[in-house]
Amino acid sequence: MGRNTDLPADRARFRVAAGTDPADWPDDTGCGVLHIDMDAFFAAVELRSRPELAGRPVIVAGSGARSVVLSANYPARKFGVRSAMPVAQARRLCPHAVYLPPSREAYREISRAVMALFHEFTPLVEQVSVDEAFLDVSGALRRLRTTPARIGAQIRARVAADHGITCSVGVAPVKFVAKLASGMAKPDGMVVVPAAEVVSFLRPLPVTALWGVGDKTARALERAGLHTVADVADAPVARLKKAVGSALGEHLHELAHGRDPRRVEVGSPDKSLGAEHTFDVDQDDVEVVVRELLRLAERVAAGMRAKGLKGRTVSIKLRFADFTTITRARTLPAPTDVAREIHAAASGLLRDNVPASDAVRLVGVRVEGLTESAVAEQLRLGDDGVRWRDVEVAADAARGKFGETAVRPASLLAPHGRSRARSPGGKAAGRPGDSGAGT
Repeated sequence: MGRNTDLPADRARFRVAAGTDPADWPDDTGCGVLHIDMDAFFAAVELRSRPELAGRPVIVAGSGARSVVLSANYPARKFGVRSAMPVAQARRLCPHAVYLPPSREAYREISRAVMALFHEFTPLVEQVSVDEAFLDVSGALRRLRTTPARIGAQIRARVAADHGITCSVGVAPVKFVAKLASGMAKPDGMVVVPAAEVVSFLRPLPVTALWGVGDKTARALERAGLHTVADVADAPVARLKKAVGSALGEHLHELAHGRDPRRVEVGSPDKSLGAEHTFDVDQDDVEVVVRELLRLAERVAAGMRAKGLKGRTVSIKLRFADFTTITRARTLPAPTDVAREIHAAASGLLRDNVPASDAVRLVGVRVEGLTESAVAEQLRLGDDGVRWRDVEVAADAARGKFGETAVRPASLLAPHGRSRARSPGGKAAGRPGDSGAGT
């Protein structure tokens, strides 16, 4: 189903229709979780200062040769344009669209303001990305003398009035269903799934509605004769485990019955940090890719040190010229925040998984299983990693004082294709005109 999908016609009763009496809204008793998602966020922010573009297809993207769509408004989406799509493909689908460069500081400013607004209603806010968050309002209902759906309606009105953009809200008893509902509410709507109707709401949906089911898992389920959430809910757990593995089988069985034990996590720690780079020209020279891995490892390690984190699992992401994408991971003997160690693991994974004949379009590095440095620290006397960390910490200080290019490994002085890398742990970062993916 993807991140957002239309509300099925037979589920229209779950939508809160504009202008209706709250007494006629779906029963939100016990629905303490809200998922709030800004509508076409980047494009919506741009349109605030360009009202003359209202109703026209608008696409936010960089200008580089390998740029991808950061955001497309809903008129553009009617032509099939989607986030992360190559701009060249978007131009073929919607040649008459208006293309705008990203205004990153404006996005950050509006995001901070919107998140602050959420905190006016409840302290239990879990920001998922720059434009979406989960809210647990169950404890705030008595204080505010209201209901979850009314809070959702108030937030939607405040976001529109204060910031000139719209958002969609899902209201449900659990996070998984709330997020699914907000996607079905788009654009500029609210869907409430009553606690007593969660299972009936889910059963007719395709298996791709279940959190964690991508194309590969969907194919595995379909091979097992499981096409809908109802099929998954009714299947013996043993059958699910055989189809997709033990852990995922149990997970899908619970979701199919509307059970999701995860709570809204306030200030939850980063679980991973990563960076990606898209080459201007597909690279079949493995040494060029290895050198890019070093640059990405430097960025990731610096981000980890800045947050006081270390990680033990290093993974790489590779996208080839035909857009086939793979990920591979390796667990280190001990947690690290040293770029040299991250790069050694990443380059080893690269050499083990890229045939000499394959050209690489995108490469990424990610460190997972993060813990605080003080917790992860181990005494490693005589270890080269300790000495290299000292060097990298000194380089951090120099960059902080003199700029990002003040200190870098000598091998990175060699020219390489310009493009855009994601900032550690976040959405794509870089200068306007660079290429990259976003919301």
